Amino acid sequence: MEVPFLSDVVIILGLAVVVILLFQRFRLPTILGFLITGVIAGPYGMSLVKDVHDIEILAEIGVILLLFIIGMEFSLRNLALIKRTVLLGGATQVLVTIVLVGLVLMMFDFSAAEGFFVGFLISLSSTAIVLKLLQDNGEISTPHGKIALGILIFQDIVVVPMMLVVPLMAGGAENIVVELLLMVLKGAFVIVFVLISARYLVPKLLFVVARTKSRELFILSIVVICFAVAWLTQSIGLSLALGAFLAGLIISESQYSYQATSNVLPFREIFTSFFFVSIGMLLDIGFMLQHLPLILLLTACTFLLKAVIAALAARILQYPLRTSILVGLSLFQVGEFAFILSKTGIKSGLLSLEVYQYFLSVSLLTISITPFVIGSFHTIANKLSALWVSDNNHLPNAPANFEPLDDMHRLEDHIVIVGYGINGRNVAKAARHASIPYVIVELNAVTVREEQSRGENIIFGDAVHGVILSHVNIHKARVVVIAISDQEATNRIISSIREVSDKVHIIVRTRFVKEMEESYRLGADEVIPEEFETSIEIFTRVLSKYLMPRDEIDNFTFSIRADNYEMLRSMTGSKTKGGNISADLPDIEVAAFRIFTKDDTLVGKSLVEADVRNRFGITVVAIKREGATLLEINAQTRLKRGDVVYVVGKPSDVMRFNNLVRAD
Repeated sequence: MEVPFLSDVVIILGLAVVVILLFQRFRLPTILGFLITGVIAGPYGMSLVKDVHDIEILAEIGVILLLFIIGMEFSLRNLALIKRTVLLGGATQVLVTIVLVGLVLMMFDFSAAEGFFVGFLISLSSTAIVLKLLQDNGEISTPHGKIALGILIFQDIVVVPMMLVVPLMAGGAENIVVELLLMVLKGAFVIVFVLISARYLVPKLLFVVARTKSRELFILSIVVICFAVAWLTQSIGLSLALGAFLAGLIISESQYSYQATSNVLPFREIFTSFFFVSIGMLLDIGFMLQHLPLILLLTACTFLLKAVIAALAARILQYPLRTSILVGLSLFQVGEFAFILSKTGIKSGLLSLEVYQYFLSVSLLTISITPFVIGSFHTIANKLSALWVSDNNHLPNAPANFEPLDDMHRLEDHIVIVGYGINGRNVAKAARHASIPYVIVELNAVTVREEQSRGENIIFGDAVHGVILSHVNIHKARVVVIAISDQEATNRIISSIREVSDKVHIIVRTRFVKEMEESYRLGADEVIPEEFETSIEIFTRVLSKYLMPRDEIDNFTFSIRADNYEMLRSMTGSKTKGGNISADLPDIEVAAFRIFTKDDTLVGKSLVEADVRNRFGITVVAIKREGATLLEINAQTRLKRGDVVYVVGKPSDVMRFNNLVRAD
């Protein structure tokens, strides 16, 4: 069977691999690589792709999955924690940009609808690029990183109402009042649907699915929810993208959102790559070169306008000038959601093909220079803030802290416990007793629900996925304890952790010795095999029975562990450099016996009358009688039937005494 567009898919993906490899070498954004791939493969480039329409279908799926994951990454409760930055800062940046761009374009004979729609496009920055660059530089938790995050969240949310408003702006409705009323009714229906689904339907459904422990069923359920809600919104006249976002928002209110995100993320990466490639295919490189001076001027204007407005938003939030400049230099580019919105504008007639080419060219250039600007924005901010001496980089009302998205983001220097079996529970108990912060990652939905109801800090998820690791702040953790029975999963988790952090200390529990070497190779710091630990515990008790000093036993067991159990691994059982222990064991035994005998030479007599020491060669050191332990033993202490006596002596003498007291 022939698949018509398979050759086009192979060409695009193969070309994208080559282009992105080159871009990675020069540390350029991956999104820009996909755009360039589209330029090369598209009709204005080398015309390698024959059917652009099929690629656009894959791109639509990419848009759905992109908005679906954006929805899952939001939480109504978490948004409430940063509402001031999101609402005040984000609204200031977006609205001021839209108004200024719209007014300027109206001076150049654009209609109000066209001008303000272009303002929509210019107001949106790149969430994917900015957050990745800030995260790579370790600046997400800085004041400017947190303000940028809040504004980007507002931009991502406001895309949805923008999409709804575009058809009305285009004048497609004969009676705008009726259309607005219908939109309000549809919006009310959607809000009620989202609230009911998020509160009652989806959590129960996903709990039943997660309880099966079937990864395939879980992924299938998530994808069905995504496309079902998207289809529902489209059927009532709203967009597929809106439905995908709402589906993500519904799942975000359940405890399964992080696992769902990690499962869907690989699909999103593939399909969104087609989206950015399809955008690049529409860029006329000849048009760009022909109008390069004007495009460069527009790029410079966009840079300055967005940077100043974003900095103004940070100043309104009462942050220092230097911090505000850093925010402006982070958010000056035109982002990925503007590409999604631009297609809606073309369909609605608000964006001509010529203006669209200008928009694509400016967007591509702003994205291209973003890594270089953010790479040196501290130097630029220092120089610019120094020009305003009166500011002195301080405002008396500047907020000292920025509220994190949720309690999990406050964790640092904590323990991450993977698996909540016996070992995981014991580690959690010890951490709680020692007042050490910790978080548990568990894949058993029933366990997660029960423990969350008890107030345990536990989340549902598979620690193999980077999304889960990121959510538990793995880069700020001190220790990770992997306490699961699946060795293959353990190895994958170790690899995933090492991709995120080299400093976190990884302790792994394995069942067998043969599994140790691979865990060490992948990056584990300590591997504790159960079969060796059982042997050590048994031998520790054996040595205790031989009355070895406790410090010698502790040193012996420590040396075995420190040498990676080499003594126990050795086929000959030879001594290791740290595993030596004295063989000069004392010929003494400590034993406890209950007195069953009625022998009147012993029972009822004092120790001196029974002549225990001379008759048996042993010493009675303690007696347990009727639940009380007698430690002050002297010659007048009497023995009674039913007493438990603790004696010390040579093994042969202890055995003779045992034979007497056991005789009835």
